[in-house]
Amino acid sequence: MLIKLTRQVLPQIHNLSKALLVTSASGRNNFQLKQRNLMMASAADFERIDGKAALAEKILADLQSQIEAIRKAAIQSAGLEEEKQLIKENEELRKEIESVKTALFLAEVGNGVRQVQLPTKAALSAFSTQKLNTSDSVKVTNQVKQESVPQSSQQATEKKIEDSGKKTKQKESNSGEPVNNKKAKKEKIENVEESKNAGDTSLKKKANADNDSGDGTVDVSRLDLRIGKIVSVEKHPDADSLYVEKVDVGEGHHRTVVSGLVKHVPINAMKDRIAVFMCNLKPAKMRGVLSEGMIMCASGAEKTEILVPPTDSVIGDRVTCEEYPGTPDVQLNPKKKIWETLKPDVRTNADRVATYKGAPLLIKGKGVIVAPTLANTQIS
Repeated sequence: MLIKLTRQVLPQIHNLSKALLVTSASGRNNFQLKQRNLMMASAADFERIDGKAALAEKILADLQSQIEAIRKAAIQSAGLEEEKQLIKENEELRKEIESVKTALFLAEVGNGVRQVQLPTKAALSAFSTQKLNTSDSVKVTNQVKQESVPQSSQQATEKKIEDSGKKTKQKESNSGEPVNNKKAKKEKIENVEESKNAGDTSLKKKANADNDSGDGTVDVSRLDLRIGKIVSVEKHPDADSLYVEKVDVGEGHHRTVVSGLVKHVPINAMKDRIAVFMCNLKPAKMRGVLSEGMIMCASGAEKTEILVPPTDSVIGDRVTCEEYPGTPDVQLNPKKKIWETLKPDVRTNADRVATYKGAPLLIKGKGVIVAPTLANTQIS
């Protein structure tokens, strides 16, 4: 049985081996044919294939560079848009911050919080120049006063001195006793001082006469409104509703100003405050204290607020009205009632700006005078 099976399988195995040999030979022949065809290819074909390969690599490199350029341009465009958006947002934030700062400043001023403004270099330079001009003007004024003493008063003084000398000699000759030299000198000095006082009085009268003899125009230019600083403040010793302030208005000395602001402004908000003062009112006593000016305020029905000058204003700056130019009086004549006539037209407008007949009161080149919160209100 095993032998019979072996005889049947052996032919099949022999046929399979032959088929494998034929297949192997065929594959070898095909490989050799391809190898022969490849070897028969010309050098030009190889060069053409190399050229196409190099061209393909170049195209790929160009495509990669274009893709990179497009990517960078897209990033840059997105960055520019974002930068523009950020700049716009920053500008809006800046405006919002300025608005909040202004509102805070006005709220603090309205509640009596003292504001300290640091002077700029330009302001310091202007203040130094103003101080120098003020000192020069004081010297010139003193010189004018000395020169403007009437000659008649000088002659009268000389005559008095001569008469006193003659009387002294006459007494010495009559009594035979010398008169006290110190007493004679004292009388001479008193006579000279009387003559000087007479000259100063005549000078003031002349200045007031010059003011009264003008064109008769009564407008806000007649008022001497200046920026001043309250250097000290205390309550009036005899009046609970009054403050007594020492004010620097750029004259080289401090003025005393009495104001009825105790119920409206705390005392700690008064000291070192920069405000507007009327400086040419005739000095008047208020409960025994001589007041030499008036602090300008917006006065409403329920509260009173001190007017606020521009932040870069300095001591001695003059407040003017461009629509009404002119030179202020040396001193307002109480009989003429100039301030009483002007007062109804000195008010804040709807924007809280201090005005005269609707024209703003300002410091030239620096800004307008404002009230912290009161609009359409009387100023006094």
